[in-house]
Amino acid sequence: MSVNIFALVVVLGVLIFFHELGHFLVARLLGVGVEKFSLGFGPRLIGKKIGITDYIISAIPLGGYVKMVGEQPDTDLDPADIPISFTHKNVWKRILIVAAGPFFNIILAVIIFFGIFQISGMFILQPSVGEVHEGTPAYRGGLKKDDIITSIDGVKLSTWEEMAKIITASKGRPLVVSVSRGNSTLVVNITPELKIFQNIFNEDVKRFVIGITASGDGFSKDLNIFQSLSESIIQTYKITVMTIKGVAKLLQGAISPKTLSGPIMIAQMAGDQAREGAANLIFFIALISINLAILNFLPIPVLDGGHLLFFFIEAATGSPVSIRVREIAQQAGIFVLILLMIYVFYNDIARVFFS
Repeated sequence: MSVNIFALVVVLGVLIFFHELGHFLVARLLGVGVEKFSLGFGPRLIGKKIGITDYIISAIPLGGYVKMVGEQPDTDLDPADIPISFTHKNVWKRILIVAAGPFFNIILAVIIFFGIFQISGMFILQPSVGEVHEGTPAYRGGLKKDDIITSIDGVKLSTWEEMAKIITASKGRPLVVSVSRGNSTLVVNITPELKIFQNIFNEDVKRFVIGITASGDGFSKDLNIFQSLSESIIQTYKITVMTIKGVAKLLQGAISPKTLSGPIMIAQMAGDQAREGAANLIFFIALISINLAILNFLPIPVLDGGHLLFFFIEAATGSPVSIRVREIAQQAGIFVLILLMIYVFYNDIARVFFS
């Protein structure tokens, strides 16, 4: 339990702090004054004031917060502070400042993946057969466990992904498959067949396959700085797209809301990853960072996405949304988030204690 709590503090602390760092840096870049930039919440422990900004470390190490000059539209301001007031900045500058928080969570994921690729390289799954399913094209073609598929139609293969792409693109035409088995090489003709699978979103997906699973054998390929950066951006993009699709499927009802997790499950998963090693925990932080970014972009008042919605309305109409409308929307947003938190806590408790 202590490992879970410590891991949760580390995960949420890093994620929320980096999120607030995004707001802080872009606010300062665009000329908005920042009164407080806190690492943690609650009572002030130590700090130092530089200019108008009070940099502090607070007692509760769960992220942090940024307090900008003129952050609330109804704040009474000294006329001298108007040039550095958030509310008095151009609407597009306010949009950039608000969007910087979740965007920095995306950047954090890229940085983490970049570090992993630079230190550990990229794992390459070899086209090595782990299992051949009975009655499938591969079974009829004579493939066996531990065979290594070296080429298809004369195209040399080094990864499982390359092999899968060729099989999928075959559209069911016969393939000439070269196989390494021990010290011998075999050439067999295999015709892929169309199968229907269910993906993680419970969607039916049609794909041409030959009926084998991977052995899991592979190797780590070293990457240079540019390759690591490219792969980290690709990895972040893929996970972001999958996360957005998951949220959309959840809202459509295609995915059960029982799949939602809250702090208890995050703590448990973070603890599990921490016990597996620092690398696993860091990878987990990257995944949660992307999820946090997508969550914050949702157009729900209280979240960054809600503020962005108001600012885009202001940009389109030429006048800000009234304070009264904002107050009502904020109250509705808080109510929705409270209901959501209650529900995910219920899910967590049901999983941990009753599953």
